[in-house]
Amino acid sequence: MIYFVTGGQRSGKSKFAQQLAKRLSDTPIYLATSRVWDENHQARIRRHQIDRDASWRTVEEEKYLSKHQLAGEVVVLDCITLWLTNFFMDTEFNLEETLELAKGELEDFLRQDFTLIAISNEIGMGLHGENENGRKFVDLQGWMNQFLADRADEVFFMVSGLPLKVK
Repeated sequence: MIYFVTGGQRSGKSKFAQQLAKRLSDTPIYLATSRVWDENHQARIRRHQIDRDASWRTVEEEKYLSKHQLAGEVVVLDCITLWLTNFFMDTEFNLEETLELAKGELEDFLRQDFTLIAISNEIGMGLHGENENGRKFVDLQGWMNQFLADRADEVFFMVSGLPLKVK
C-alpha cells in the first residue's frame, strides 16, 4: 500500500503522515532523507524528532532508499523533496540525470512489500524560481510528484492542516 501526502510548506503533511502511520502500526519507521544544510535546517530536523515518541524507529538515508529492507513495515518517507535535492546537488543540477536516477531508485524501493507513506512538497504553486536551477528543480519536483502519485493507492493534498483525498 502506498499513501502519498503532498502540500505546501507547513501545511500539516508530516503530522498527518505520522498520525496515519501510528493508526497502522504500533512501531512505525521514520525514513529521514535530509542532509543537514545549516543550523536552521538542523533545528527543523530536531523539531521533527521531538514530534515522534519512542515507538518510532528512525532510519536515515540521503539517497539509496532501496538498500533498506523494510518488508512488512509501515514506513513514513520524509521527504521526497529533500531526497530529490540530494540527487540534484550530486549531479550538479543535471535535470535529466537526476530524474533518471531518482525514478530508478524509487522504482527499486517500491518493489518491497510494505506500507509506505511518502511525503512531498508542492513547490510549483508558489513563487517563481529566481534562478535557472531553482526553476529546473520546480519542474523536477513536479514530475517526481506525478510519478509517485501515479503509483500511489491513495493521495492526500494538505491544505491548512486539512487532508483532501484526491485519489
